[in-house]
Amino acid sequence: MSGPRFDLPTIEEETAPWWEAARKGELLIRRCGDCGKAHLYPRPFCPACWSENVTWERAAGTGTLYTWSEVRSNDLPPFKSRVPYLAAIVDLDEGPRLETTIVDAAEADLTIGMRVTVDFQHDDEADLTIPVFRIPG
Repeated sequence: MSGPRFDLPTIEEETAPWWEAARKGELLIRRCGDCGKAHLYPRPFCPACWSENVTWERAAGTGTLYTWSEVRSNDLPPFKSRVPYLAAIVDLDEGPRLETTIVDAAEADLTIGMRVTVDFQHDDEADLTIPVFRIPG
C-alpha cells in the first residue's frame, strides 16, 4: 500500500469546474463581469474589484513563458521520481499567470517571453488531468 499523495490538489466546489474542464482538454479562467479582468486561481470574487459577478470562460490555452526553474532535487514523494522537471510560470494571453510545468523541452530550449501552448497530462492513479505547457511546433 502506498502512502498519501502530497502532489494532489484538494478539489473543492469552487475549483471543481476547472478540474472537470481540464479532464476534457479545456483550460478555464474566471472573468469579472463588472471590471472585465480575468483571473486565476478560481475564486468566487474578482481580486481586482471584489465583485462577485465572475463567470467561467474558456481560455485559448496559449501564452508566454514568464519564468522557469529546472528542479533537479526534490526529496518529497512523488516528486523525487520526477526530477529533473521544468517548473514554470506562464502569462496566459487572457492576462492571468499560471504556475505549471513545461514538458518535452530542455532548459536550454527556453527563453523568457517565448510562446507556449497548453497540453494535458492524465494521472491514472489519481484520476486527475493536469494542464502543462509545451513549446508549439
